[in-house]
Amino acid sequence: MIIIGIDPGYAITGYGVIDYQSNRFRVLDYGVVSTKAGTPFELRLLAISQKIDALLALYSPDVMAVEELFFSRNTTTAIGTAQARGVIILSGARAGIPIYEYTPMQVKLAVTGYGRADKNQVLQMTRILLNLEKNTRIIDDASDALAIAICQAHTGQSASNKAVGGYQYGPGTHSAYS
Repeated sequence: MIIIGIDPGYAITGYGVIDYQSNRFRVLDYGVVSTKAGTPFELRLLAISQKIDALLALYSPDVMAVEELFFSRNTTTAIGTAQARGVIILSGARAGIPIYEYTPMQVKLAVTGYGRADKNQVLQMTRILLNLEKNTRIIDDASDALAIAICQAHTGQSASNKAVGGYQYGPGTHSAYS
């Protein structure tokens, strides 16, 4: 199964593409889509969309896993990141692949066994699980995307992790998070 993991952002979007067969991982690609500050926002979103579309066309993944957003303070950043995430999910929908979402805590738990692991612990376990050389340079956002892909591989295609956007569920309604 080919999985693309995405760590959404409008300045930097991380991506990681892995092949998961018989409980073994093989890294196909990873990196980031960077957009420059000062570039009109719609062009930043366009650049993200075009790169994700190209990756989906190149690797034909079976599934996409995207980090669910959580922001407690900076709502300006949250809105921009949410818009980038929407563009990414739209690319996956256009490609006709199932899309799953995971919280940072779910990703940490799936990769390290501890939901409150720090970034370095996640990076080290990602390297080990994907058999990456210790001196291989991985930008944080790409490492996060690879970890999200690992989380998808370990979790499987559970309906409770389908991308639904928690805001779709109001108080008292059934939610994938209840």
